[in-house]
Amino acid sequence: MISPCDSESYFCCVNYQQTIDYLYNTLPMFSRMGSAAFKKDLTNTRILCEHLGNPHQKFKSIHVGGTNGKGSVSHMLAAIFQGSGYKTGLYTSPHLYDFRERIKLDGEIIPEEFVIDFVEKIKPLSENIKPSFFELTVAMAFQYFAELKVDIAIIEVGLGGRLDSTNIITPELSIITNIGWDHMNMLGNTLEEIALEKAGIIKENIPVVIGESTPETSIFFEKIATKKNAPIHFAEKYLEEDSYDWNKEFFNIQYKQKDGTTQKIQTDLTGIYQSKNVRTVLTSLAVLKEQGWKLNDEKIALKEVKNLTGLSGRWEVIHQEPTVVLEVAHNKNGIEQMLLHLQHIAFRQLHIIIGMVKDKDVNQILSLLPQNANFYFTQANIPRALPAHELKEKAGDLNLVGDNYGDVNLALQVAVNQAAKEDLIVICGSIFLVAEVDRSITRIDT
Repeated sequence: MISPCDSESYFCCVNYQQTIDYLYNTLPMFSRMGSAAFKKDLTNTRILCEHLGNPHQKFKSIHVGGTNGKGSVSHMLAAIFQGSGYKTGLYTSPHLYDFRERIKLDGEIIPEEFVIDFVEKIKPLSENIKPSFFELTVAMAFQYFAELKVDIAIIEVGLGGRLDSTNIITPELSIITNIGWDHMNMLGNTLEEIALEKAGIIKENIPVVIGESTPETSIFFEKIATKKNAPIHFAEKYLEEDSYDWNKEFFNIQYKQKDGTTQKIQTDLTGIYQSKNVRTVLTSLAVLKEQGWKLNDEKIALKEVKNLTGLSGRWEVIHQEPTVVLEVAHNKNGIEQMLLHLQHIAFRQLHIIIGMVKDKDVNQILSLLPQNANFYFTQANIPRALPAHELKEKAGDLNLVGDNYGDVNLALQVAVNQAAKEDLIVICGSIFLVAEVDRSITRIDT
């Protein structure tokens, strides 16, 4: 509560925490409210940006959408542009630990002072038009990138595409990683309906890269791209996954190119699903190089994505003996890829700590999970979280057995104490759950 200041002098003494409290508690926020916070038009975003002098028109950008993988692809591209000497902005969502993770310049999070100053200046308009948390955050990112005169900004779509607040930019390139089952209550109940929303980021005369597609969605994308005179590139036609393996720190992938030659890539993002994301990135780089971008260090940059951009939560190992992994997979496609990865690694017993939000297809995801795992049902500390005891009940109907815990770190401590050194503990189901994990894990001997 901001008691030391009266209404007229509020910002003379406001600090960063008070600003963040204002953003979280005053503006409609998707992580708290779900679909009620999703504005199905771009009006507020346009009003905010017009008020700011249209900052999104003052820098070049790449727009990254899709169901899964768009965060990883965005971070990889940012790492490559940074490694090639470009002043690089990166906008992603949601954040894991600090709001400022959403807006970065060359891997560094936006300063607290900029956040405070921006909210101060925009507050009179904000209180008039009542934007969502996401709408205001997007405007903040665009203003930051414009003021710092970035060479390029990688902009990740928040939800959908067509009506997403980021969709007022005219990028150098549009990327759609894939189409999968997620947010059906807002985007549609068929893949074609979801694809229509995702394809809304395809712009007139702007090339588009499609990371993964099905025969149905590829025809759909081609029709939209043709209608908008947008050159379309399918990553699956550009590169074919040939082989892959792991060592302690890196995921090694070999691709076969159209001419029959091979290309080897090593990345510090070790989830098996990253092979598709890397392929999407490499295809995008080929298009960008044709446009004149000088990008010569992708092999180096892809080996240090986490160091360059701060990406976390994607098959991230935070403890050994037992191995503890953070994995933000939270929908059908993401969980399937996680389970595919499990087939390629060795462990004695699998422990799954899972929490989900209410508006996901919980039964669909639970039905994918292996019944021979040890389960720990929990929940994130947000209103959207499905109560742990309800998740346990739904899982029990599918013969998934375990106890429920009101806090992810209690669940993690129990799992670590029960696990053998050769076991694997995976925390998954919600990015908000992963965000609450205490990384200072220790085994408590009893």
